[in-house]
Amino acid sequence: MADLIIRPATESDLPAIGSVTFEAYRAEGFVDAHDDYATVLTDAASRFRDAELLVAQDGSGTVLGSVTVVHPGTPYAEISRQGELEFRMLAVTAAARGRGVGETLVRAVIDKAREAGATHVVLSSSEKMLAAHRLYERLGFTRLPDRDWSPLPGINLMAYAYGLPL
Repeated sequence: MADLIIRPATESDLPAIGSVTFEAYRAEGFVDAHDDYATVLTDAASRFRDAELLVAQDGSGTVLGSVTVVHPGTPYAEISRQGELEFRMLAVTAAARGRGVGETLVRAVIDKAREAGATHVVLSSSEKMLAAHRLYERLGFTRLPDRDWSPLPGINLMAYAYGLPL
C-alpha cells in the first residue's frame, strides 16, 4: 500500500483504535461483545496511557489498523523479559485485510525494537489465530513453546519470538 502511513497514535485516534481492535477480533470469532476481553480490546485509552500504540492509516487519515507495543514489566506485558519488546492486539480492519497492513505494523514493531536495542520481539497469540501465525512465521518469528500459557481455562496462547541481530 503506497499510501500507508505508520505513526504513533494520538488521543483523537483512540475511539477508532478501540473499534478496529474489537471488530477485528469479533469478526474472526475470537471475542464477542459479552466477553470480558471485549472491554480490554475497546479500551484504547488505557493502552495509550500504559503502552505505546501505533496506527496504520491511509492517505485520507482513516485508521486501518493498530498494534500495542509493550515493554517488560509494564501493565500490558505478558511474556516479555528484560531486553525484549512485546506486541499485542495487532488488528486490521476487514476492508484492509490482505493489503499488507498487519505486516507493515509488525515490521514497525521490529524497527522500534531494533532502535531500542532489544534482543527479541515477542508475542502471544491464540492457538486459533492461524492467519496471524502464518504472518509471524513468514516474517521470521519462531515458536517459544516454553512460554506458551493459558490466561483462562480453554484459552491457550502460543508464544513467538523474533531474534534481532546484535
